Parts: sequence; structure tokens; C-alpha cells
Amino acid sequence: MSGMFEQQPRRPQPPAPPGRPGRSRALVITAAVLFVGFIALTAFASFWTERLWFQSVGYSGVFTTKLWTRVGLFLVFGALMAAVVAVNIVVAHRFRPWLQIGMPDQASLERYREALVPVGAWVVAGASLLVGAFAGASASNQWREFTLWRHAVPFNQEDPYFKNDASFYVFDLPWWHYVTDFVMATTVIGLMAAALVHYLYGGIRLSAPPRDRLSGAAQVQLSVLLGVFVLAKAVDYWLDRYDLVHADGGLVTGFTYTSENAVLPAKEILAGIAVICAILFFLNVWRRTWMLPSMGLALLALSAILLGMVWPGVVQQFQVNPTEADKEAPYIAKNIQATRTAYDIDGAEMVPYTQPTDTRGGERLADDAIDTPGVRLVDPNIIPAAFEQSQQVRGYYAVADVLDVDQYEVEGQPRDLVLGVRELDQAGIDEGSQNWANLHTVYTHGDGIIAAFGNQRPADNSAQTRAGNEEPRWAPPPRGDLTEIVGDYESRIYFGEQSPTYSIVGKPSDDAPDLELDVPLGAGGEETDESGATSTYDGDTGVRVGGIFNKLLYAVKFGEANIVLSDRVHENSRILYDRDPALMVEKVAPWLTVDADPFPAVVDGKIKWILDGYTTTDRFPLSQKESFDEMTDDALEDENAFQTIPTDKINYIRNAVKVTVDAYDGTVTLYEWDEDDPILKAWMEAFPGTVEPRDSIPDALLDHMRYPEDLFKVQRYQLAKYHVEDANRFYQANEQWEVPEDPNSRSSSLQPPYRLSVSTDGEQSRFSLTSTFVPVKRQNLAAYVTVAAEAEDPDTYGKIRILDLTAGTTEQVQGPGQVAARINADETLQRELLSFTSGSDAQVQYGNLLTLPVADRLLYVQPIYTIRETGQGSFPVLQFTAVSFGDDVGFGATFPEAIRDLLGVDEPALVEPQPEPDGGQGGGSDDPAERVRELLDEAETAYDAAQAALADQDLAEYQRQVDIASEKVAEAIELADQLGTLNQGGRSRR
Repeated sequence: MSGMFEQQPRRPQPPAPPGRPGRSRALVITAAVLFVGFIALTAFASFWTERLWFQSVGYSGVFTTKLWTRVGLFLVFGALMAAVVAVNIVVAHRFRPWLQIGMPDQASLERYREALVPVGAWVVAGASLLVGAFAGASASNQWREFTLWRHAVPFNQEDPYFKNDASFYVFDLPWWHYVTDFVMATTVIGLMAAALVHYLYGGIRLSAPPRDRLSGAAQVQLSVLLGVFVLAKAVDYWLDRYDLVHADGGLVTGFTYTSENAVLPAKEILAGIAVICAILFFLNVWRRTWMLPSMGLALLALSAILLGMVWPGVVQQFQVNPTEADKEAPYIAKNIQATRTAYDIDGAEMVPYTQPTDTRGGERLADDAIDTPGVRLVDPNIIPAAFEQSQQVRGYYAVADVLDVDQYEVEGQPRDLVLGVRELDQAGIDEGSQNWANLHTVYTHGDGIIAAFGNQRPADNSAQTRAGNEEPRWAPPPRGDLTEIVGDYESRIYFGEQSPTYSIVGKPSDDAPDLELDVPLGAGGEETDESGATSTYDGDTGVRVGGIFNKLLYAVKFGEANIVLSDRVHENSRILYDRDPALMVEKVAPWLTVDADPFPAVVDGKIKWILDGYTTTDRFPLSQKESFDEMTDDALEDENAFQTIPTDKINYIRNAVKVTVDAYDGTVTLYEWDEDDPILKAWMEAFPGTVEPRDSIPDALLDHMRYPEDLFKVQRYQLAKYHVEDANRFYQANEQWEVPEDPNSRSSSLQPPYRLSVSTDGEQSRFSLTSTFVPVKRQNLAAYVTVAAEAEDPDTYGKIRILDLTAGTTEQVQGPGQVAARINADETLQRELLSFTSGSDAQVQYGNLLTLPVADRLLYVQPIYTIRETGQGSFPVLQFTAVSFGDDVGFGATFPEAIRDLLGVDEPALVEPQPEPDGGQGGGSDDPAERVRELLDEAETAYDAAQAALADQDLAEYQRQVDIASEKVAEAIELADQLGTLNQGGRSRR
């Protein structure tokens, strides 16, 4: 036989018979070509449009750096794998034995060898390239590990066992593990290829006597490959030693008594045995006997079972379990220290709760509670329907399912506002108008932010609520648009959480009519007569799609021929897509874990989406490893954050980056936030110029940056156990806490954290994230935790304060579940609610149960809504506010009423009339009925003055007059109520 690479002359082929078989073959070939061409065009369109998107947002460097890194890894590792396979095949074939024709054990293989003769080179090339492609694809997915290895930055923190810097485990070890695994995989595939060729050409003869089953060349080649594999396994065992510092499965993550005294020695012994075994295989090249290598391999397998599995189990069962607390104490202590460092909770301040000794009386406590600014009665999870019904202007606008909470300065004072971005909802467009032109060239963007006061102060809403006003307290009224607070701003929203899949914007020329629909609002927030007004997007972001090449690519990408055929796609057109703020950040910074909750703010005349980006790892030494999704899951979490590590589990997190996305033009800006984070430094070195320095953050933007929710959820999850710093107490686990279930959730979800303005130290109230803990499997309150969330105050931002109710007092404070049950069981409250729901389709819905520190006490506050169905959908109405302190429950139409009902404090006496706007003194009749009429007249006068001030765009005067009007109406209602009480012989207020 001449050889598998020698080409033999081909026999002449007879011509194909005429008729149908030839045509069928042509059709099949044509279909195959068209299919391959379509796949190739689709892949190219996806790749090229992605490149164009990165160019349009100004991050083409991220695209090219990531692309060339992946391409380089693909080529290098793919070529190595292909070369190893090809060389082993060629060597096995080159040193094949000479076979005698007619040998019985080779007769069945002869026809395969003959078939390979004309195509042998193609088979070798094809097999090598195919295996190399798989290896290259696997390597290209390791671009993150490779990049971090190349740009490693020291943590300057050593582990106590191997004395390595943490950077070795985070940056170096993952890459070396992959290289080792690649070497083992390459030798295994090379071994399989060589064995197959040797078998095919007689180098391996299974039917021959034992001494003749392998040819000399086969024995040499297979011995070398097996030796390389076992040697790589020895390196793998050695590297596995370092994995023990972040290994799962023990009492805590990282080293335990068993891992140090059994698993670690076992790994070292196995590495030594593997080295000896590899040497035996290499010696087999000359000794030509498989006895010693086989014995070495058997010893390695047996040792792996005995040392790797049995011995650690014996040590755990007979040495550790009988005295586990003592054995594991030093390892627990190191785990506690590392975990608190890795999750940035080592600075959390524990404050023991002391039972109040204040004897000031109920009236003073009521005043303190009423003056608390953090009583947010507007539930962002319930109120969106009211926002949409009252403020959406058109049916094709909508707000998010859960609104955002932020602070703005109103009349010189910071006020908590509940915000809803009025985004485009194409489902609200009339079905007859839902054609391609309208959906993608006319209805392209949302408009503006709606705001309502989160904390309802008595002067703001007592009269309003009692008068039956069903709407939230808009800031400012009547439309709740932020223009009156922040001034004019660009309200169009092309980039948002509910943006369409793609929109094509722009007009052919300056004098051409605009196509994109706008609904302009007047100075007072009212809709103008220009209901058909249009505008044109003139931002820089967006891909120009006027040329036929780009039109064709996007027609393929979105499966829409109109992109090529429609006259609305012209030389000035831009196509906007992938415009969800979180998705945009995930693309331009693929190394970040992005917070699941972008929130809007008006900064310098523009709406900015503000997001938080985290750097995470699962390899920080000795830190506790947990599931990120599990740690951040709660009743309001409807989607998970974008993950950048192979596993969902992490044991290190930093809020490394603050990000803004311009809602109008899509500009993405990344700001360095944690300047000490080594992972961020490594990525900034890998992608230079993508992250702006922290000191470049504008002050106006800094005012709206806040502590991120997902980070706080992760930290509170860890603090539930790791607030205990003593190893023995930690092991006993009788001081562990857990986040309580949300009383309003039907799926046993955890209570979400709440953003409130609270004072936890008796001083100034601060915008904070708050949450509660209960003891494990119990319902009473264990702790109240807050983190200062105002980024503009570096002295307090991120400071975690835990009010520990399990220390310093014997008083047991009820937890959220117990308070919710007590409120639900209040018979008087239920009778009042029944009057709103009986005989109607209204339902009761309980709002967020807030926990507030008030006058050295913890007070629960819960708004209670009735939800009724209207022609436009459901509409929530805030009917009552329930409060709880200790074992007592109170409720009322307003928060002040609820507090006074809780404490049994009488309503305040009627206040003297305030001076009128013209400076005159309000009169006062002695006849109560006449006084009611006078108060209503004064309220009407103040209301007229408020409308005049609003027309003059004098917001301060408008607010003052509205407050006066509200006070007059409230006073009139109170007096009328007192008259009714007298007439009915002293009926109780309820």
C-alpha cells in the first residue's frame, strides 16, 4: 500500500442520465447554496450591525479590543489543538508497521485504508480544523480570564495559608487552570487520534498476543502522550491546593480543619504520585513494558479514591464532628474577617437598642412622628396605575410597574418624590394604526417625568384627602411635571426601559415636515391644543441607515423588508436599537454586573438614567460564597442583574462604577466610583479611556446618585449571619437573623428595602436605604438596618448602621409579619374598609409596611389603598394610613390622624385664622356654622390667589397659597365634624 496521502487516478465517471435526476440534484445544490448563503448573510449582518452600534455610542474601542482578544485566543488555541491532532495523526501514519497481505485480523480494515488513500490529506486537515475550531471557540470564551491575567493588579491582602496576594486567586489562578485543562484535553484528543490511526494501520492489534498488541512506534507515541497527560494532571492537583481558599462544601467557604489536615496533604501526595506516574510513562519509551506505568496509573486512581474521598470523610467524621466547635473556630474566625472585608460590611456600626425612658407624653410623641419627613405613604409598587390614569396624557404612554424614589429641593427643602418616567407604550396605540410606519417612524419616544410627593405632610394633604381627592399629591400640581422644580429640560425619551425594538428617526431635509409624534405640555403641565405636534431626533447616537448596504443589513437583522423599500428611510435617517439603559451598559462594559434598577434624574436640563455597576468574583480567599440571585431576590425583584462570571455565586462585590445614560441621545458615561478596587483597575487598564475619573462627576449629577439597592441586598443578606464576629457565637448560630417575608407578597418573597429620609442617630434626617431583620424562624423584630444613600456626602455615604434589638433591652418589638396581621385583624379598621368595598368591585390592597425610627422608638406605618376597576383599568385610592407601635394599632384618613388615634391623643384645638394674602386679619364668627362658611370662603380666596401665582410661574407663592387653602378646608371639615358629633350626642370619631 502506497500510503494514505498518495493520490490514486480516479476512474472515469459516466455521464449523468438525462432527465429528472439531474434537475433534482441541481435543485438540492441550489437550495444548499442558498441556505449557506442566508446563514452567512445573517451572521455577517449580526456582526456588522453590532460593530455599527458600538461606533454610534462611542465605544468602538470596547468592541475591537474584545473582538481581537477573542480572535487571538481562538487562533492560538485552535491552532495548537489542530497542530497536536494533525502531528499525532501524521506521526502514527508515518511509523505504521508493514503488514503482510492477507493477515486475517487486518482483512476487515483493508477496505477502510483503501478508502482513505485518495482523501487522506483532506481527512487529516478536516479533522484537525474541526477539533481546532471547537478548541478555539472554547478558548475565545475565556477572554475575561485571559484579560484579567494580563492586567492583574495586587490587592495587597495575603491569605493566611499560602501567603499569596488575593490577586493570585482572582486574576492568575483561573487562567492557569484553563491552560492546564487545555493541555489535558489536547493530549486526550491527540491520544485518541493516534490510537485510531495505529489501530487502522496495524500498530494496535487487539487480537494479537499481549506482547505483540502494540508496535514499537505505537508504544512510544502513546507513552509520551499519556506521560504528558498525567504530568498535566499533577499540575492540576497542585493548583487545586490553592482552590481550597475559596472552596464550597465545608462548614464555611474556604479552609476548614478537614481541608487543611486531610484534603491539602492529599492534593500534594496525589501531585507527587502523578509526577512519578508520568516519569514511568516517559521511561516506557525505552523499557517497552507497560507493567510499571500501569501499576503507577492504578496507584494514582486508588490514591485518588482513598486520599481524595475516603480520608477526608474519616477525618471529618472521627476528628472534627465530635468537637467541631473547637476544631473549626480558627477557620470560622478567618472566614468572618474575609467575608466582612469582601462584602464591604466590616465598617457596619452595631448600636444596641435601649428601651425608651421618655416620659414626655403622647402629645409630644405625636408631634415627633408627624414631623418625621420619611413617612412615604405613596407606595411605588401600587401607585403606577394612578400615575398612568391621571398623567399619561395619551393612551400610548406608560410608567414602570415599580416607580422610583429620589430627592429634589422644593422651596429650599429636600423632599422625597416618587417618580415615573412617561415612556412610550406602543400597545396603547389604536389597533388600526399599528402599521410599520407608525410603530417605527412616528411613535418613537416617551415624554417627561411625573412626580408626586412621597411624604404627605398635614398641610399638604389633610383637607385634600378628607375631601375625597383620589390622586396623589403631585409635585407640583396639576400635572406633576418636574419643569416647575428643575426648570426647562429635554423631556423626550428615546432611550428607556420600555423603548421599542427599533425606531428610524430623522427627516430628509431641514424644510421637510417632522414625523415623530410629540404631545407638548404647557407651562402649567396642561396639554396644549397642538395634539398632533411632531418633532425630529437630532442626537448623535444612532446608526445612519440611508445607504443601501446598511438598509439591507438591518432588513436582515430585524427581518423587515420595509427598511429597504420605505421612502421614510432616507439619506438622513438613523436607526435606534438596543436602547434599554441596562442593556447598553452591559454591552459597553461587559465586565460589569449591572444593577437591575436604573432610575431617572433630571440633571442640567437632561433626563439621565443612573445605574450602578459592580465588580464581582467568586475567588476571593476565605470569603463566604453565595448566589447573587438568591441574595438580591425579594418581592419587587422581577429580573436579575447581568452576570459576568461563569457562576451565579460570588464572594466579593464592589460598587466600582456609576453610569449615566442620556434618555434623549443615549450617551453612555462610566464614572469610576471605587478608586481602590483592584478588579476595576485591571479592567480600566484593559479598556483604557472607557471609564471617567471620579472627580469628573458633575455636582448636579452627584446630588442624585444614591446607594445601590442590589449591593444593599447582598450586604444585608450577609449581615444576617456576619454581624456576629465571634467564632464560637457564630458556630452556635443562635444569633442569626433573616430578612422577613413581605407581608403583602403571596409568594413568600422577602421584604424589599425601602428608600426613606430617616434619622437613626437623633440628628439630621438622611436619604437612606432601610430594612429589617427577624430572628431565624421567628417573627419578632431583631434589628433595623440603614445605609446612608446620599452620594454627595462622602462622610456618611455608605455608612451602615444596625440597631440591634436583641441587645440592651428585654422589650420585644413586633416584626413586620406580626404587625401586618394585627392591622388586618383590627375590627374597626375592617368595618371602615367594608364601607368602601361592599357593593362595588373595589378591593383592599395594603401598601409597603415601613419601619421608622421616631423619638427613640420604632414605628410601623402602612398606607391602605382601595383598588377599583374603571373603564381605563384599575385605579388605586389611598383611603387610610395605619400605624403600629408596641401592641397598639391606630389608623386614620391621614398620617396625623393615625398617630393621634394610636396614642389616644385628642385632635388639636382649632387654630386661629392665618393672615389673609392681602395682609388683613381673618375674622371669626362666634356661630360655628357661620365660621364654617367663612373658612370655605377664605379657602376659595387662597385658591384663586394660588392659580394667579401659577399663571405667573411663581411656584413658591403658589405652594404657599395652596397650603393656606388646604388648612382652611381642613379646619372647616374639622369644625363641621365637631358640629355633627355634638348633634349626635357624642358619637366617637370613628
